[in-house]
Amino acid sequence: MNDTEVSKTISQMVMFIKQEAEEKAAEIGVSAEEEFNITKLQLLEAEKAKIRKEFERREGTIEVKKKVEYSKQLNESRLKVLQAREDAVQTLLHEAFSALAALSKDQAAYKRLLTDLLVQALYKLQEPRALVRCRQADVQLVQDAMGAAQAKFKQEFGKPAPDMELDTAHPLPPPPRAGTHTHDDEFQSCCGGVVVTSADGKIVCSNTLDDRLRITYSQNLPDIRTVLFGAPQLAY
Repeated sequence: MNDTEVSKTISQMVMFIKQEAEEKAAEIGVSAEEEFNITKLQLLEAEKAKIRKEFERREGTIEVKKKVEYSKQLNESRLKVLQAREDAVQTLLHEAFSALAALSKDQAAYKRLLTDLLVQALYKLQEPRALVRCRQADVQLVQDAMGAAQAKFKQEFGKPAPDMELDTAHPLPPPPRAGTHTHDDEFQSCCGGVVVTSADGKIVCSNTLDDRLRITYSQNLPDIRTVLFGAPQLAY
Protein backbone atom coordinates (compact mmCIF):
# COMPACT_ATOMS: atom_id res chain seq x y z
CA MET A 1 0.00 0.00 0.00
CA ASN A 2 1.49 3.24 -1.12
CA ASP A 3 1.46 6.49 0.79
CA THR A 4 -1.61 7.81 -1.00
CA GLU A 5 -3.67 4.82 -0.12
CA VAL A 6 -2.48 4.94 3.51
CA SER A 7 -3.34 8.61 3.77
CA LYS A 8 -6.75 7.98 2.28
CA THR A 9 -7.39 5.11 4.67
CA ILE A 10 -6.35 7.20 7.66
CA SER A 11 -8.59 10.05 6.51
CA GLN A 12 -11.53 7.67 6.22
CA MET A 13 -10.85 6.29 9.70
CA VAL A 14 -10.60 9.81 11.14
CA MET A 15 -13.87 10.81 9.49
CA PHE A 16 -15.54 7.65 10.79
CA ILE A 17 -14.28 8.23 14.32
CA LYS A 18 -15.30 11.90 14.17
CA GLN A 19 -18.77 10.98 12.91
CA GLU A 20 -19.18 8.42 15.68
CA ALA A 21 -18.00 10.97 18.22
CA GLU A 22 -20.41 13.59 16.91
CA GLU A 23 -23.26 11.08 16.98
CA LYS A 24 -22.31 10.02 20.49
CA ALA A 25 -22.04 13.65 21.58
CA ALA A 26 -25.45 14.37 20.06
CA GLU A 27 -26.88 11.34 21.84
CA ILE A 28 -25.36 12.44 25.14
CA GLY A 29 -26.69 15.97 24.59
CA VAL A 30 -30.21 14.69 23.91
CA SER A 31 -30.04 12.42 26.96
CA ALA A 32 -28.72 15.26 29.12
CA GLU A 33 -31.44 17.59 27.83
CA GLU A 34 -34.07 14.96 28.65
CA GLU A 35 -32.65 14.43 32.16
CA PHE A 36 -32.45 18.19 32.66
CA ASN A 37 -36.07 18.64 31.59
CA ILE A 38 -37.20 15.78 33.82
CA THR A 39 -35.24 17.11 36.80
CA LYS A 40 -36.51 20.62 36.15
CA LEU A 41 -40.10 19.34 35.93
CA GLN A 42 -39.67 17.37 39.16
CA LEU A 43 -38.24 20.40 40.97
CA LEU A 44 -40.99 22.58 39.57
CA GLU A 45 -43.70 20.16 40.67
CA ALA A 46 -42.07 19.84 44.09
CA GLU A 47 -42.05 23.63 44.49
CA LYS A 48 -45.64 23.83 43.28
CA ALA A 49 -46.65 21.16 45.81
CA LYS A 50 -44.76 23.02 48.51
CA ILE A 51 -46.47 26.30 47.58
CA ARG A 52 -49.89 24.59 47.47
CA LYS A 53 -49.27 23.02 50.86
CA GLU A 54 -48.20 26.37 52.33
CA PHE A 55 -51.22 28.05 50.76
CA GLU A 56 -53.54 25.39 52.19
CA ARG A 57 -51.88 25.79 55.61
CA ARG A 58 -52.32 29.56 55.54
CA GLU A 59 -55.85 29.22 54.21
CA GLY A 60 -56.63 26.77 57.02
CA THR A 61 -55.10 29.13 59.59
CA ILE A 62 -57.17 32.02 58.25
CA GLU A 63 -60.31 29.86 58.30
CA VAL A 64 -59.62 28.82 61.91
CA LYS A 65 -59.07 32.47 62.88
CA LYS A 66 -62.35 33.40 61.20
CA LYS A 67 -64.20 30.65 63.09
CA VAL A 68 -62.57 31.64 66.39
CA GLU A 69 -63.43 35.30 65.83
CA TYR A 70 -67.00 34.42 64.84
CA SER A 71 -67.37 32.20 67.90
CA LYS A 72 -65.94 34.97 70.09
CA GLN A 73 -68.33 37.57 68.69
CA LEU A 74 -71.24 35.14 68.97
CA ASN A 75 -70.41 34.42 72.62
CA GLU A 76 -70.02 38.14 73.35
CA SER A 77 -73.42 38.79 71.77
CA ARG A 78 -74.98 35.99 73.79
CA LEU A 79 -73.42 37.33 76.98
CA LYS A 80 -74.75 40.81 76.21
CA VAL A 81 -78.23 39.38 75.63
CA LEU A 82 -78.04 37.36 78.86
CA GLN A 83 -76.80 40.41 80.77
CA ALA A 84 -79.58 42.56 79.32
CA ARG A 85 -82.14 39.93 80.33
CA GLU A 86 -80.66 39.65 83.81
CA ASP A 87 -80.72 43.45 84.14
CA ALA A 88 -84.39 43.46 83.11
CA VAL A 89 -85.23 40.78 85.69
CA GLN A 90 -83.30 42.60 88.42
CA THR A 91 -85.05 45.86 87.52
CA LEU A 92 -88.39 44.08 87.89
CA LEU A 93 -87.30 42.69 91.25
CA HIS A 94 -86.22 46.12 92.49
CA GLU A 95 -89.54 47.57 91.38
CA ALA A 96 -91.30 44.82 93.33
CA PHE A 97 -89.28 45.69 96.44
CA SER A 98 -90.21 49.34 95.98
CA ALA A 99 -93.88 48.37 95.72
CA LEU A 100 -93.58 46.29 98.91
CA ALA A 101 -92.18 49.25 100.78
CA ALA A 102 -95.40 51.16 100.03
CA LEU A 103 -97.67 48.47 101.58
CA SER A 104 -97.18 49.71 105.13
CA LYS A 105 -98.64 53.12 104.23
CA ASP A 106 -102.17 51.70 104.42
CA GLN A 107 -102.06 50.88 108.12
CA ALA A 108 -105.37 49.03 108.28
CA ALA A 109 -104.43 46.69 105.41
CA TYR A 110 -100.90 46.36 106.74
CA LYS A 111 -102.18 45.37 110.21
CA ARG A 112 -104.33 42.61 108.64
CA LEU A 113 -101.26 41.42 106.73
CA LEU A 114 -99.17 41.39 109.92
CA THR A 115 -101.90 39.36 111.64
CA ASP A 116 -101.85 36.73 108.89
CA LEU A 117 -98.03 36.59 108.87
CA LEU A 118 -98.00 36.05 112.65
CA VAL A 119 -100.59 33.27 112.47
CA GLN A 120 -98.66 31.50 109.73
CA ALA A 121 -95.35 31.80 111.60
CA LEU A 122 -96.85 30.49 114.86
CA TYR A 123 -98.32 27.49 113.04
CA LYS A 124 -94.97 26.72 111.39
CA LEU A 125 -93.00 27.02 114.64
CA GLN A 126 -95.28 24.77 116.73
CA GLU A 127 -93.66 26.21 119.87
CA PRO A 128 -95.46 27.03 123.19
CA ARG A 129 -93.79 30.44 123.35
CA ALA A 130 -92.51 32.73 120.61
CA LEU A 131 -90.54 35.94 120.26
CA VAL A 132 -91.57 38.46 117.64
CA ARG A 133 -89.16 40.86 115.93
CA CYS A 134 -90.29 43.79 113.81
CA ARG A 135 -89.19 47.23 112.63
CA GLN A 136 -89.20 49.95 115.26
CA ALA A 137 -91.66 51.85 113.10
CA ASP A 138 -94.10 48.91 113.34
CA VAL A 139 -93.98 48.25 117.09
CA GLN A 140 -97.46 49.55 117.87
CA LEU A 141 -99.05 47.90 114.84
CA VAL A 142 -97.38 44.56 115.62
CA GLN A 143 -98.49 44.71 119.26
CA ASP A 144 -102.07 45.22 118.07
CA ALA A 145 -101.67 42.47 115.48
CA MET A 146 -100.35 40.00 118.09
CA GLY A 147 -103.67 40.07 119.94
CA ALA A 148 -105.61 39.68 116.69
CA ALA A 149 -103.29 36.85 115.63
CA GLN A 150 -103.89 34.88 118.83
CA ALA A 151 -107.65 35.13 118.34
CA LYS A 152 -107.41 34.14 114.66
CA PHE A 153 -105.06 31.25 115.48
CA LYS A 154 -107.55 29.78 117.96
CA GLN A 155 -110.39 30.28 115.47
CA GLU A 156 -108.55 28.56 112.62
CA PHE A 157 -106.82 25.71 114.46
CA GLY A 158 -109.19 25.14 117.39
CA LYS A 159 -106.53 25.52 120.08
CA PRO A 160 -105.00 28.39 122.06
CA ALA A 161 -102.25 30.28 120.32
CA PRO A 162 -98.70 30.17 121.69
CA ASP A 163 -97.67 32.99 123.99
CA MET A 164 -95.98 35.83 122.12
CA GLU A 165 -93.53 38.45 123.32
CA LEU A 166 -92.18 41.37 121.35
CA ASP A 167 -88.38 41.24 121.07
CA THR A 168 -87.52 44.94 121.20
CA ALA A 169 -83.81 44.23 121.73
CA HIS A 170 -83.35 42.98 118.16
CA PRO A 171 -85.43 45.16 115.82
CA LEU A 172 -85.51 44.53 112.10
CA PRO A 173 -83.77 47.02 109.76
CA PRO A 174 -85.64 50.27 109.08
CA PRO A 175 -87.81 50.90 105.99
CA PRO A 176 -85.90 51.49 102.73
CA ARG A 177 -85.02 55.05 101.77
CA ALA A 178 -87.47 56.98 99.68
CA GLY A 179 -86.94 56.72 95.94
CA THR A 180 -85.58 53.90 93.84
CA HIS A 181 -85.01 50.68 95.74
CA THR A 182 -81.38 49.63 95.29
CA HIS A 183 -79.61 46.30 95.73
CA ASP A 184 -78.00 47.52 98.96
CA ASP A 185 -81.40 48.47 100.35
CA GLU A 186 -82.55 44.86 100.05
CA PHE A 187 -80.13 43.81 102.80
CA GLN A 188 -79.82 46.99 104.88
CA SER A 189 -83.53 47.74 105.11
CA CYS A 190 -86.82 45.92 105.57
CA CYS A 191 -90.10 46.54 103.75
CA GLY A 192 -92.13 45.17 106.64
CA GLY A 193 -93.43 41.94 108.15
CA VAL A 194 -92.11 40.01 111.13
CA VAL A 195 -89.54 37.44 112.19
CA VAL A 196 -90.86 34.93 114.72
CA THR A 197 -88.49 32.69 116.69
CA SER A 198 -88.71 30.09 119.40
CA ALA A 199 -88.08 31.35 122.94
CA ASP A 200 -84.43 30.21 122.79
CA GLY A 201 -83.97 31.74 119.33
CA LYS A 202 -82.85 28.44 117.76
CA ILE A 203 -85.87 28.09 115.46
CA VAL A 204 -86.50 31.05 113.17
CA CYS A 205 -89.39 31.73 110.84
CA SER A 206 -88.75 34.84 108.76
CA ASN A 207 -92.03 36.25 107.50
CA THR A 208 -90.69 39.61 106.39
CA LEU A 209 -92.09 40.93 103.15
CA ASP A 210 -88.54 40.98 101.75
CA ASP A 211 -87.94 37.28 102.38
CA ARG A 212 -91.37 36.32 101.11
CA LEU A 213 -90.65 38.21 97.89
CA ARG A 214 -87.24 36.55 97.53
CA ILE A 215 -88.81 33.10 97.97
CA THR A 216 -91.55 33.88 95.46
CA TYR A 217 -88.98 35.29 93.02
CA SER A 218 -86.76 32.21 93.30
CA GLN A 219 -89.65 29.77 92.87
CA ASN A 220 -91.16 31.60 89.91
CA LEU A 221 -88.02 32.78 88.10
CA PRO A 222 -88.51 30.45 85.08
CA ASP A 223 -92.08 31.69 84.64
CA ILE A 224 -90.94 35.30 85.04
CA ARG A 225 -88.34 34.83 82.30
CA THR A 226 -90.96 33.22 80.04
CA VAL A 227 -93.35 36.14 80.55
CA LEU A 228 -90.62 38.69 79.85
CA PHE A 229 -88.74 36.98 77.02
CA GLY A 230 -90.96 34.17 75.74
CA ALA A 231 -90.44 30.43 75.94
CA PRO A 232 -86.78 29.31 75.55
CA GLN A 233 -85.83 27.98 72.13
CA LEU A 234 -84.77 24.35 72.07
CA ALA A 235 -81.41 23.65 70.49
CA TYR A 236 -81.26 20.68 68.10
